[in-house]
Amino acid sequence: MCGIVGYVGTQPVVDILLDGLQQLEYRGYDSSGIAISDNGEIKIYKAEGKLQNLKDTLKSHNDEIQNAQMGIGHIRWATHGAPTLINAHPHTCNCGRLALVHNGIIENFKELKAELEKEGCVFRSQTDTEVVAHLIASIYGKIKNLTEAVRLATLRLEGAYALCVMHKDYKDTLVVTKRNAPLIIGLGEGEHFVASDVPAIIKHTKRAVYLVDNQIATLTPKSIDIINSHGQNIEYKVEILPWEPVALSKMGYKHFMLKEIHEQPDVIRNILVGKLHTTSDPVVLNEVKLTRDTLKNLNRIQIIACGTSLHAAMIGKYIIETFCGISVDVEPSSEYIYRRTVTDEHTLVIGVSQSGETADTLTAIKQSKAKGSHILIITNRPDSAMAREADSLIPVSAGIEVSVAATKSYVAQVMSFYLLAIYMAEIKGSLDSTILKNLKNEMMIIPQKIEQILSHKEEIQRCAKEYANTKDFIYIARGINYPTALEGALKLKEISYINATGYPAGELKHGPIAMLDETMPVLSILMHGSVYEKLLSNSEEAKARNARLIALTNSNDKKLNDLFDYIIKVPEVHEYLSPIIAIIPLQLLAYYIAEFLGKDVDQPRNLAKSVTVE
Repeated sequence: MCGIVGYVGTQPVVDILLDGLQQLEYRGYDSSGIAISDNGEIKIYKAEGKLQNLKDTLKSHNDEIQNAQMGIGHIRWATHGAPTLINAHPHTCNCGRLALVHNGIIENFKELKAELEKEGCVFRSQTDTEVVAHLIASIYGKIKNLTEAVRLATLRLEGAYALCVMHKDYKDTLVVTKRNAPLIIGLGEGEHFVASDVPAIIKHTKRAVYLVDNQIATLTPKSIDIINSHGQNIEYKVEILPWEPVALSKMGYKHFMLKEIHEQPDVIRNILVGKLHTTSDPVVLNEVKLTRDTLKNLNRIQIIACGTSLHAAMIGKYIIETFCGISVDVEPSSEYIYRRTVTDEHTLVIGVSQSGETADTLTAIKQSKAKGSHILIITNRPDSAMAREADSLIPVSAGIEVSVAATKSYVAQVMSFYLLAIYMAEIKGSLDSTILKNLKNEMMIIPQKIEQILSHKEEIQRCAKEYANTKDFIYIARGINYPTALEGALKLKEISYINATGYPAGELKHGPIAMLDETMPVLSILMHGSVYEKLLSNSEEAKARNARLIALTNSNDKKLNDLFDYIIKVPEVHEYLSPIIAIIPLQLLAYYIAEFLGKDVDQPRNLAKSVTVE
């Protein structure tokens, strides 16, 4: 949940580190720091809060840092210890000769800390990371080999980590390693880069090596050597990074979130290219290896995900069960991994993750794979650790998403589930061909319908301004749009900090109705279909308790004008596809409320883009 940048080469290192950290700000953080090697000395600079605070700190040290050509940098999201200066990375050993940065969580740090304190180590922070610095330094003091000290130390670490280590005795060497946390090495001419994600290094190189778990890489300006956990040299594969630097530009929008909301029509077009050619042709998913026999032998499908991806998974459950007649369970990854799950070779396990590095989901996938399940991954990162575990893969093709609050990746995940459900239904012959043809036709024109919404945002802005100062918000829906209510509420919570909750509308009277009065806004997702009349009745129940009502609807029913205070209209769409249309105004509503409140839209407090700890 943090960001790592490292560099060794011939250029001034500080600007490279700061720029790299700036490109990782979207991941969420509460402090930052760098360590540089300058004339054989390791110098460390840290700051609480935003990266600008670190930049301001460094201005007064320009003379002593401008010639450094090797260093490591970090932005920290607090796990162990408060977000203070002493807990910020990089961390050092007692003598200050070694410095490192770390992403992840060391689960046995207390046991290691007790052991190291007996050896005389004095701890200054409350972090698990400082334990690693002391451990490596302790081993190094006995063998005087930095790479080997890192290797031996990692054999004793339990948990997840990405580490970047430097030592005073090695003036042009970085040692890096990982386990269950992302880390990549960028290759240049006479220089090498290290980062926890592509944006940090894409300006400098498009050639990279993705470290595999438990590998240790030793980097100098002119060399890369990689060994495994047994100390054996291994060959590595150089890959081409998929992004251009322009993807990190706001392109004139005030925030990345607004830009990414507006990118959604093209995201859908991108995901349909090569997969849905015409309404008569079957869906093509080249990286999905589900045959008729595989589907015939399935007893169940399990979908595991977290956060926004979990809401996409809930829609996936609804349409797969409807289209294919296969039982589907959806469960948060964080719950799945800590109980005995009924999973075997007759189970299809679908993991959903924007980053493909979500720690809980990755652990769940590995557990299921060990039991013989077919693993299908839906991710925005086909280069991720999760994708490398997959038997089948659906890349969602959303492009880089900078804003912490997921928008376009959510829509891409939901579209991926539609494609998968239709793909499976066509193999099984479980859905009428006329229905399939109509669905495909509507899927192909959905981008234009979203563009209609995006070009007429005035009513959403007026609604946002009206309700920006509310302290609570309720979203209600039924059927396939219940997950839409959850996702709309989550978006509002994430970026405005308003307490928003999504409910199945029928459950409103079983407790939540007690909260309704003239101060409580209730937003009804009132889309044409099988539950329209029921939801209308639930809305009337809320109105009878004086709630302030908002309708998100594709209906022209005139009686809505008397029932609702605000009506947000969206284009007509088939009930099965309505979640794609319905979520767009909810994303915009959350965005404009947060903007009116002056919140940090792209980097909301306490949140991180890629959650790489359990």
